[in-house]
Amino acid sequence: MAQEIFPGRFTADIGRESVTVFLIGMRANRWWKIGKVARVASAMPTMLRHLAEHPESGMLGCEQWFGRTTMLLSYWESLEHLRRFAADRDSPHVGPWRRFMKEVSGSGDIGVWHETYQVPASGIEVVYNGMPQFGLAKATSHVPVGPGSNTAKQRMGSSSAPRMGSARPN
Repeated sequence: MAQEIFPGRFTADIGRESVTVFLIGMRANRWWKIGKVARVASAMPTMLRHLAEHPESGMLGCEQWFGRTTMLLSYWESLEHLRRFAADRDSPHVGPWRRFMKEVSGSGDIGVWHETYQVPASGIEVVYNGMPQFGLAKATSHVPVGPGSNTAKQRMGSSSAPRMGSARPN
């Protein structure tokens, strides 16, 4: 299914004080062990379905890339939401993580990594030009660039520029 392309410039209206950005991925170090790689990789679609069906879990949205090193970029309401999901025994995360640690970790066959960032809204700048809804704008609110958000400095939340959604003095 083709995604709608939005001509022109768009940005994100984040609508919150901060966003938790979580990057996670895996690397097939020994690609010929495809069975092991597939078993580890198969856990992610189940987790993403669960998160989509449970918006109260706090994941706002995500983007994925596949290859020898696979990556998922996700946006969360808060660090606490992310931690709660990761530790919840009823979520589809704990079981696969334990199996990985028991069966694969330390073998060198598959590498797993993650990075977490707590980003204040004032430290975020995004712009999309001629793109389908993507990234943070897809996860929050996709809005046209306009007065108060024309420049990177304005979008970044400089103290001299109004924040999106705030009244602009005349």
